[in-house]
Amino acid sequence: MRVGLFVTCLVDLMRPRIGFSAIRLLEAAGCEVVVPATQTCCGQPGYNSGDRASALALAKKVLAEFEACDYVVVPSGSCAGMIRVDYADLAKDEPGLTCRMEKLSAKTYELTDFLVNIARLERVPGDFQGRITYHDSCAGLRELGVKAQPRALLAKMPGVALSEMPGAEECCGFGGAFSVKFGEISAAIAEKKCAGILAADVDAVVLGDLGCMLNIEGKLRRMGDEKTRVLHVAEILAGDL
Repeated sequence: MRVGLFVTCLVDLMRPRIGFSAIRLLEAAGCEVVVPATQTCCGQPGYNSGDRASALALAKKVLAEFEACDYVVVPSGSCAGMIRVDYADLAKDEPGLTCRMEKLSAKTYELTDFLVNIARLERVPGDFQGRITYHDSCAGLRELGVKAQPRALLAKMPGVALSEMPGAEECCGFGGAFSVKFGEISAAIAEKKCAGILAADVDAVVLGDLGCMLNIEGKLRRMGDEKTRVLHVAEILAGDL
């Protein structure tokens, strides 16, 4: 199957290794992976801020870049949620566009969801050894139902011991523009999340959204924790550490 990888602008700018890890996993599942070089943003920041015009322009760009693929896979629950859930709303005033957007949305998946439910990946390349805990990022969990999928893949790694933290499904405080508009509230939420991670007494916290990763890692370091690693699920599964 021909799979288009939507890298996300944050991964491209801040941690490209996640994108390469995603490619490695998709290829391990037998997929032909294409990565359109012109891709940029999914339009979520504009959409969440009420700028529908710029969000729609970016959505049309994504459509043009990925429409020919059998599937679109995203190593981010929030960006996958934007395409899968919100693109149809953006296109609702353009009847000729609505059907095409709905088809794109229907074949768009968060990475671990795709690997488990579509590609049926049996073995993962990674060989991580140690104790981890998993943070369920809000968009992936609540918009896409991503919960069991990453844990099922991590369970295929004999050296990984998963310890569930208190409040694994609770927000880390990032929320995109929320962390900027409501800094004090965001910081308090992040502190609670990081306290849960520290209580789990693990070598690494693993999750599926880079925005949440940056927020959690920054807070852990400011709290004096220099040893707990913060890893994207693609990195640990692919062995790119």
